[in-house]
Amino acid sequence: MGKVSTAYLMTCAAIGVAGGVMLAFAWWLSTALFATVPFASVAIAGLWMMPAVIALRLIRRPFAGLLVGLVLGLVLTPFYTAGAIATTLFWAFFPELPFLVTIYRRWSRWLHYAGAVVAGVAYPILAAQSFDLWAMAFPVLVAFFVLCALSCLVATWGGIVIADRLAAAGVARLARRSAPRAA
Repeated sequence: MGKVSTAYLMTCAAIGVAGGVMLAFAWWLSTALFATVPFASVAIAGLWMMPAVIALRLIRRPFAGLLVGLVLGLVLTPFYTAGAIATTLFWAFFPELPFLVTIYRRWSRWLHYAGAVVAGVAYPILAAQSFDLWAMAFPVLVAFFVLCALSCLVATWGGIVIADRLAAAGVARLARRSAPRAA
């Protein structure tokens, strides 16, 4: 991993806090949707991935997504429960996974989308009991998976756009690796 600089830690903290502001509202909305229309709550599931995607795309350093997920969970804990830490780390794991598999040697844009697809398939399976997924009719089940995957893909796209614009503005220049930016 190399040296862990203050700039790296502070950039991750800033992204985590900003993500916490966004997710504070999204968490409330998701809870309300889950209580009334559980199927619809999965449409915003990808928002939980966005801060980790931003960190990984902007900083391009190992474990940046997980560190942001930890900060994000700590920010949300006073408003929800300590379970927020586990939730945000869970969602930060998926964007981090493709880079971990490549041992952090590749930073291609498609790896971000690979993490989104894995999350979009894994989340419904792991949360199947909460949504009573296996009792749904097959077309509804397929729609659920597609909606979750689309949510993750759109949030990943948004995270990439935000990170690229921040990088173009010079944000996190000191926190980034010195290697040239990946496509």
